[in-house]
Amino acid sequence: MLLGIVEGTAVSHVKHPSMTGWRMLVVQPLDMAGGPDGDPLLVVDPLGAGHGCTVLISNDGRGARELVGDNSSPVRWQTIGIVD
Repeated sequence: MLLGIVEGTAVSHVKHPSMTGWRMLVVQPLDMAGGPDGDPLLVVDPLGAGHGCTVLISNDGRGARELVGDNSSPVRWQTIGIVD
């Protein structure tokens, strides 16, 4: 699990069928000091996080595939919490 900041959303007209209908966020992971840590990630968002929100994200690929309902889905990251 990582903390990250939502930088925006991603829109794709060509995607794996399992991702149809899911909101995808671009999330910048944060280091312990709150600065950027690595490259932004593409994250499935079942929670409705907005731009600029701090979110808790998980790289549990199995959990993400269960979320989208397709064991062959390439999805890996998902939001699991919005930090107040």
